[in-house]
Amino acid sequence: MSKGRLLVVEDDFDISNMLRIYFDSQGYEVVVAARGGDALELSRTKLPDLVILDIYLPDIDGYEVCRRLRDSLRTSHIPIIFLTQKDERSDKIAGLELGADDYITKPFDIEELKLRVQNSLRRAQRESLTSPTTGLPSGKLIEEQLKLLMRRRDWAILYIGLNDIKPFNDAYGFVAGDDVLRFAAMIMGEAVDETGSPNDFIGHVGGGDFIVITIPEIAHKLKDNIVHRFNEEVRAFYSFKDRERGHVVIKEADGGERYAPLMTMSVGIITDQTTEFADIREITEIAAEARRMADRQ
Repeated sequence: MSKGRLLVVEDDFDISNMLRIYFDSQGYEVVVAARGGDALELSRTKLPDLVILDIYLPDIDGYEVCRRLRDSLRTSHIPIIFLTQKDERSDKIAGLELGADDYITKPFDIEELKLRVQNSLRRAQRESLTSPTTGLPSGKLIEEQLKLLMRRRDWAILYIGLNDIKPFNDAYGFVAGDDVLRFAAMIMGEAVDETGSPNDFIGHVGGGDFIVITIPEIAHKLKDNIVHRFNEEVRAFYSFKDRERGHVVIKEADGGERYAPLMTMSVGIITDQTTEFADIREITEIAAEARRMADRQ
């Protein structure tokens, strides 16, 4: 299992290739971008767990890449480590003021960089900023976005749940279950790219529950996109036999068997026009109930 996805933004091929080979050997998935524009696109489509970012790039500089990552709800939570030849104190302060998590200068010790990467990832998970399974914002980051909703208008929440993931885990194991969660997160990201708005937010509440914050005009189209893809493509995670019979057979401890349906996705939608909300807990409770009602329809 990968320790996380790293995005290396470096136009020097020798350095980027060395980092790719090294961190790949350490169990990370490594994506490389040689230009700032490519890095922004990959951050949106691949959602890295951490970005190692050079300042000198052939198109836009690393400072601008950092600023844009921090300004977007989709990427604002991602830890960023600047890796650069600029070692002036003012340069370091400029990078940290933009929201970078760390700063290391060239030439660098690869073991030191590895430790800084590990520490940044651990800190993000310890502070409940991201889900260790999907890499999506969770915990405090979701709370922050919900608090912001209390002060704005024209929003919609998609509360998304995966039905029957527990019997899938019972039959296929939790490693396979985590693959399904990552698959669901990928589908949501792709759906937001295709039919969402530029500043939509995707979070992993926990287990099989997710949340997407968008605008009311596109909420139903976004929901249909996500649900259709998941319900069609999740069947690939089952064996041919289970797909053919349309259910999973779970072996019980007493030797008996029980049947469970294949996984599906249900989504509840609420908007700022649905009702008055007193606090963020009320928002999540009503959104979760909307999802349960959608499952019963």
